[in-house]
Amino acid sequence: MRKVVAFGLLLVSSLSVGCARPNEIGWSPAYTTGERMNLIARNWDMEGKQTMDDIDKALLLRPMGELTDWHVR
Repeated sequence: MRKVVAFGLLLVSSLSVGCARPNEIGWSPAYTTGERMNLIARNWDMEGKQTMDDIDKALLLRPMGELTDWHVR
């Protein structure tokens, strides 16, 4: 019985914290929904490009010798 009560308290406490206001899913104080979607899309685009770069390197489709194809500031 104590385990059930402890689990219930843990579950309630984990669900009752966070940044979202009541009845708003995905709300955040830092970004609007559009800005967040743009960040996610930009991240997915970069991940896809890096994945293709890794595959090209693994299949030896690119010449060896260059350090990186990415513009690094």
